[in-house]
Amino acid sequence: MRGTFPEELKIPPLERPVDATIRVPGSKSVTNRALLIAALATGTSTVRNALMSDDSYWLMDALRRLGFDVRAEPASGTVRVEGRAGEIPAPTAELYVGNAGTVARFLPPALSLGAGPYRVDGTPRMRERPMEDLIDALRRLGTRVECTSKPGHFPIVIRGGTLHGGRIAISGAKSSQFLSGLLISAPYAAAPLSIEATGELVSKPYVDITLEVMRAFGVEVEASPDSRIFHISPARYTPQDYPVEPDASAASYFFAAAALTGGRVRVPGLGRHSAQGDLRFLEVLHRMGCKIKINDNHIEVRGPHTLRGVEVDMNAFSDTMMTLAAIAPFATEPTTIRNVEHTRHQETDRLSAVATELSRLGVRVRETRDSLRIIPPKRVRPAIVETYDDHRMAMAFALVGLKVPGVCIRDPGCVTKTFPGYFRRLGELR
Repeated sequence: MRGTFPEELKIPPLERPVDATIRVPGSKSVTNRALLIAALATGTSTVRNALMSDDSYWLMDALRRLGFDVRAEPASGTVRVEGRAGEIPAPTAELYVGNAGTVARFLPPALSLGAGPYRVDGTPRMRERPMEDLIDALRRLGTRVECTSKPGHFPIVIRGGTLHGGRIAISGAKSSQFLSGLLISAPYAAAPLSIEATGELVSKPYVDITLEVMRAFGVEVEASPDSRIFHISPARYTPQDYPVEPDASAASYFFAAAALTGGRVRVPGLGRHSAQGDLRFLEVLHRMGCKIKINDNHIEVRGPHTLRGVEVDMNAFSDTMMTLAAIAPFATEPTTIRNVEHTRHQETDRLSAVATELSRLGVRVRETRDSLRIIPPKRVRPAIVETYDDHRMAMAFALVGLKVPGVCIRDPGCVTKTFPGYFRRLGELR
């Protein structure tokens, strides 16, 4: 998808506050959960408003290589998946997941249901990202997993044929995707399965999304009152006609544009009933001085004359951490972002990348193991922003260019990971 993007993209500053209604694509997190669950269901499901991006492409490609009938209509965002009732049709396959964390963490438990061997690999960065907690959990459930290069990392070879039940514990400190991956395939275990999330569970709202999509396809999960232990009985997903709501993470950039310029942005399709945890970013914008309106079917943000600095724990909605970091230099006081150490293990070391690029823009940043303190300068200076092959770096730091002439984004094509049309939509703010 990157062929149409230049090496660098200059962001023209806005001449006036934004006033726009912006439609954002379907949620990546919901899309990939729905596609895999549809493949495990009994019969044909239709997933509507699915995100068409690199991440969803790698999952659909993997499902096809595994023998599933997957038919996508990119123009309409419709995907039809012929589910095989927990069966993996292909006895063996070579699978590539790119740098898609959801695909890398969701597929291995599902592959445990097939015969194998299944070899799974990804980009050089994906080979660096931690997988040990998930691999150990799968081994305890009877799956044979071989790390062919470095222990606890890709590439891996899975030989399954069974997924035992019982009780296991898995750490949630590095990624909630490990827990979500186990939950999605757990209904097809040979016996009831109880999963305990140990330690601090990062990005917990994404587990809530997993449970909601499972429920929509007919499988209920029994959770303890503190949402630390999950019990799943053997069950079968039922096929659905399933609509994917707009992506809250993607919407955060446009809400931030309203905050940054003192303007107004409305995003239709998102509302008060959404389970997406990244909508907590709206609470942060409210504290910074924005006016927020949340209805059943749309959300509207109006920015203030001046932004206030905030101190916020973003562990539960860290995908919007960079969005906040990009607008924080324009606030009247410093902003502190806390409890986000796990973002060092994502598409890039996000804390280090944000600190480096803000410094390049003339912004003072104090970086610790799990936090950033951003001190607004008298003037943000123009620069060419490096993106580290990280879609969220590109999308967040493009916001700076709406206020500061001369800001360029290096490798803007990295946005194809989750939002290929991002810069076109950003242009609609004009």
